[in-house]
Amino acid sequence: MGIFWELMQQDELDKQQKQADSVEDRVDQLEAELTKTKALLRKTLEALEMHISTDIDGDGKLG
Repeated sequence: MGIFWELMQQDELDKQQKQADSVEDRVDQLEAELTKTKALLRKTLEALEMHISTDIDGDGKLG
């Protein structure tokens, strides 16, 4: 019974490790996506400020 129990515990540990790895991969992917989204938003804001000649973000400059 002891060996069977150890195998079950090891299987559960392996499952948890795979889930943790999967979560870490997803977090990395989301962080990269957020960085790209921020860059695109910044470019869009700069283009809009130049187009309407108004300081939208309050940084004191256009674009």
